Amino acid sequence: MPQISPAEFCALPLRVHTFLADIPLHDVWAVDLPGYGNDVTLCEFLRRTRENRSHKSDSEISTFPLVARALFGLRFFLGRIFGLETEPQDAPVESFGKRLTVEDRARSIVEPGTPEGLFRFVYRFENEQLVEIQNRTVHAAALSALAEKADGYRFYFAVYVRPRTWITPLYMGLIGPFRRWIIYPALLKKIRADWDRNIRSN
Repeated sequence: MPQISPAEFCALPLRVHTFLADIPLHDVWAVDLPGYGNDVTLCEFLRRTRENRSHKSDSEISTFPLVARALFGLRFFLGRIFGLETEPQDAPVESFGKRLTVEDRARSIVEPGTPEGLFRFVYRFENEQLVEIQNRTVHAAALSALAEKADGYRFYFAVYVRPRTWITPLYMGLIGPFRRWIIYPALLKKIRADWDRNIRSN
């Protein structure tokens, strides 16, 4: 589950490349997924995963490894103390959703601005999803995409970060090792487990 070259990611025919062309691409990771003989889209995979998780009353973070859950817990604890999770008053104006065209909005399967945990949807297309988060430390967007390969699929996860204040680069530098060595690998392992559980059985 490697951190891949941005060149591979940028070669994909994704809307995000022009949509966030002026926002720094911070990380790109990928995980290869078996085909299991099914024709699957990202939207279908996410739908099945959500349905099965809701049946078991599982939260997103509760299915992460213990170390990753501990780091999330520490971040949320500090966030509550220092008000780091507070959404800025100018969030609606600064939202990436303001960039959506009429065609983008018509194509999106989820209503832009819909909450998704700590995030808000910018758009969800058939094989591409963009969510964003705004707080006192960052304005970031997370991109998920699914590309078909000869022997299966490749799931891409990319993070874009727009500095909000002088704190942003310090904060991103501080959490960098945790993201790269714990959080992102845990996320991609979870994606693979969800894929095996929800796609192989169908």
